[in-house]
Amino acid sequence: MMTPKVYTVTQLNARVGALIASDPELQIVFIEGELSNVHMNLKSGHLYFSLKDKDSVIRAVMFSWAVRNLRFKPEDGMKVIMRAQVTVYEAGGQYQLRVEDMQPDGVGVLAMQLEQLKKKLGAQGLFDPEHKKPIPAIPETVGVITSPTGAALRDIMDIIGRRFPSVEIILAPVLVQGDGAPEQLIRAVKMFSEHHAADVLIIGRGGGSMEDLWAFNDEGLARAIYDCPIPVISAVGHETDTTICDFVSDLRAPTPSAAAELAVPNRVDLYANLISMYRRGINAFNTKNDSLNQQVDQISRLISAHSPMPVVENHLQLLNQFSFRAKKATEGALQRSSALAQELFSKVEALNPVAVLNRGFAYVKREEIQICSSEMLKKGDVIDIIFKDGSVKAKIQ
Repeated sequence: MMTPKVYTVTQLNARVGALIASDPELQIVFIEGELSNVHMNLKSGHLYFSLKDKDSVIRAVMFSWAVRNLRFKPEDGMKVIMRAQVTVYEAGGQYQLRVEDMQPDGVGVLAMQLEQLKKKLGAQGLFDPEHKKPIPAIPETVGVITSPTGAALRDIMDIIGRRFPSVEIILAPVLVQGDGAPEQLIRAVKMFSEHHAADVLIIGRGGGSMEDLWAFNDEGLARAIYDCPIPVISAVGHETDTTICDFVSDLRAPTPSAAAELAVPNRVDLYANLISMYRRGINAFNTKNDSLNQQVDQISRLISAHSPMPVVENHLQLLNQFSFRAKKATEGALQRSSALAQELFSKVEALNPVAVLNRGFAYVKREEIQICSSEMLKKGDVIDIIFKDGSVKAKIQ
């Protein structure tokens, strides 16, 4: 038979403390109950209290570093929900709660869930400013994801119709609270993403409690908005309401009406800007034109002052004079040459044997030899006697 181990009180308390510390389910627990015996240690800043329900009670401590993060003042009788670790106070032999966070019950659970999801998505970069897409200045199509019967849709339609009536509005009707709302919201965002059916999206609803707005804190919706290639404007609730949808969207509007104003320009402002731009353009054109005209005038004066045209005109005048003189000299030379040629022609004509023949003379040759003297002939030679109108042959006897 084994001899039972004898523990000291300290050993037993340490053993129980070690067993509790080794249980992972007791390291972080969420527990709700009613506060009692709340008191603050003014020196250390630690908060001590008990948490009870109708059947049981457990002691708890909240250290000063956690107390500084509280957003309310804990009081006896207040129902709360807290995140804590189960520990053992070995010196007193009691197990207790070491509380890390505490919220009023009701919205407390949702608030803690929201805070945890914000930290998770923020650490993954879903809220980083560098991922925010710019809203187009003049969209052609605005997609709206909201309830088809809510006041938010009427406000959006009225404001867009007044500010920029030419834009096309595509409504994706969805539930905005209750069971099935997150799935419909996610499906609508993905539909616009897949078909790129709009230039900018407005997603939202009117105000309400945290429970009413809870569909817009869905993690799947946050990821669908983050992945959406279309810029998204979040318009959930009123100005003081914030949801995960607000943090992940490219732009947050305090109300659905404000989202409509952010999504489209004001046509009156656009017209005024166009008129202003037109006037500035006309003034700039006139100023530039005046400057160019001044430059042209200045260049014209410089050209006139340094123009070679007077020299060119003087040379042209001299050239014309030389041309006229050359023409006169040429004409005189031609006349003299013509007279000389006529004189030579007359002399040549006088020497022309044909002309002599015309005066009654005849031309005698033997073969090709011209006979100028009778001594050049002898008896029996055959000669040719050429007259003006023909020739005859003769034989010397």
